[in-house]
Amino acid sequence: MSDDLAPPHPTFSQALKVWAKIGFLSFGGPAGQIALMHKELVEERRWISEARFLHALNYCMLLPGPEAQQLATYVGWLLHGWRGGVAAGVLFVLPGFAVILALATGYALFQQLDWVASIFFGLKAAVLAIVIEALIRVARRALKNWVSYGLALGAFLALFAFSVPFPVVVLGAGLIGYLVARQRPDLLAGGGHKSAGAVPQMSAVIDQDVSQVDPSWRRAAAVTAIWGGLWVAPLVPVVVLWGWDSSYLDIMGFFSQMAVVTFGGAYAVLAYVASEAVGNFGWLQPGEMLDGLALAETTPGPLVLVLSFVGYLAGFRDPSGVPPLWGGVLGAALATWVTFVPCFLWIFLGAPYIERLRSNRALAGALGAITAAVVGVIFNLALWFALHVLFGEVGRLGRGPLNLPLPAWSTLDLLAVLLTLLAAFSLFFMKWGVLRTLGLCAAAGLLLQTLV
Repeated sequence: MSDDLAPPHPTFSQALKVWAKIGFLSFGGPAGQIALMHKELVEERRWISEARFLHALNYCMLLPGPEAQQLATYVGWLLHGWRGGVAAGVLFVLPGFAVILALATGYALFQQLDWVASIFFGLKAAVLAIVIEALIRVARRALKNWVSYGLALGAFLALFAFSVPFPVVVLGAGLIGYLVARQRPDLLAGGGHKSAGAVPQMSAVIDQDVSQVDPSWRRAAAVTAIWGGLWVAPLVPVVVLWGWDSSYLDIMGFFSQMAVVTFGGAYAVLAYVASEAVGNFGWLQPGEMLDGLALAETTPGPLVLVLSFVGYLAGFRDPSGVPPLWGGVLGAALATWVTFVPCFLWIFLGAPYIERLRSNRALAGALGAITAAVVGVIFNLALWFALHVLFGEVGRLGRGPLNLPLPAWSTLDLLAVLLTLLAAFSLFFMKWGVLRTLGLCAAAGLLLQTLV
């Protein structure tokens, strides 16, 4: 097959295997997960073109909830309709949920995390190298001129140095792009369109074609009824079995609220969740939120799975008449359900409209500006991840509007540095794939932790 021709459209079973692979390997938070999907879907398989991948990512960045899981759902929908979207979204979450469920059970019973840290120590270092590689690739393709470079730099500084809320950064970039595109659309080509001077890319299965799903009020009402109904479906059995005063109803209500305000991912709401879970509901003890975050950071799947950990402890400690272990499982399942089902609603409801916006130059310019800003967002996530992988302590330095992360240099982990360099050598010089690099660093991490 010539590189100029698009590969054959993958079958649904072929796609299932790839989505399962991504679900099991999606370490490193949104930056690592977006990097992995870009490598698997854009570069290696050419199931979706660079422009379409970024166009979908731009929309997902505007939504509450985990953007990487929503991006998987969006691409799955483009490839195989609603069943492809459901499969991609569920398989992205399911492996991580199974792991976090097992780890939360061990934590609730034994309150020990040492063995978890030793298992995933090498994986975190490998993911850091994978994120850096992805950042370089995306930046090379998304940043075309001084406008895009300025937007990327501005987004990074706003997030990293000034702690500007994530939605403000993304919406601000979109507004700038919309205004610029009305005067000079050539400066922001790429929000779903190819720029005139762009280097030709190899054809992909999902390229310049348009989704065959036509947006309509009837379809929107049906999607809202189906996925909105699924969102609240557990309410009936919970009320019937445990009444209106159970902890399970509190779990559903609280995490349903979080599902519509988690712009910018898990980090944006962790402080609020921790304060409510400790001070208001009494589900957690002080400091346990950080333990849950440590679990979520070292397992596959979205970091927002930390909410599943909170739900588990809530059900475990107030099981409402069922055995504590089963109460924990039920609490985790409810928290996960009301956190992720709305993600399918946002994608299936909005994606057809976003597809049609590719033909609107001003709105495509807005999304093109978000594409550039996303480079700054990924850079911020990568740097945040690097600081927490390589240093044992990271504080903050506040000077007026500045609010910079400040690592404690005495806590630099030389073993983490060594493993990161090993992963970088594997990726950049040996040209090994993600799976082999993760395996190499996992084995090296276990060996080093055992020796040291």
